[in-house]
Amino acid sequence: MMPTTKNIYLKILFSIFLLSAFFSCDKKESVQTVPKNPYEITSISISNIGGSLGYYRIIKVTKDSITAEKGTTSTQNHKKWHSAINADTWKQLTSSIHMVDLDHIKSSPSQQSVDGIDETFQIRTPKKSHIYVNAYVDTVHYNQFQQLKEQIDHILPKEYK
Repeated sequence: MMPTTKNIYLKILFSIFLLSAFFSCDKKESVQTVPKNPYEITSISISNIGGSLGYYRIIKVTKDSITAEKGTTSTQNHKKWHSAINADTWKQLTSSIHMVDLDHIKSSPSQQSVDGIDETFQIRTPKKSHIYVNAYVDTVHYNQFQQLKEQIDHILPKEYK
């Protein structure tokens, strides 16, 4: 009986030793990152897609660049343009977007089924991706998108407007 009792005490003692060693180990310091503003705009996309020829125009803007693509799928035409933008241009573009209004903007049904062209806006933040299709029917809130389109048109080369 003595050896069994001795083994149990040794097992308990060994387990306590392991647990204490485990909990006393130095943990790596986690790198503290500054949390991003959940309402800060990280990218903007505008696309016009559809029509009987398969027309498309896609514009993507981030805080440091703008990319535009356009073409038609029926003729397999495709053009792409890319340029850097500065911080002031990005601030000007994003200033026309009112984050509190984004959740109130109404999309409307797609027009592609009747050979129409859909206009889609996508505004990305760290928290959410806001997507609107044919929001021009929302006359109350669309003005900010119209203003954004006009500002982007000033940046784009003539053939992408």
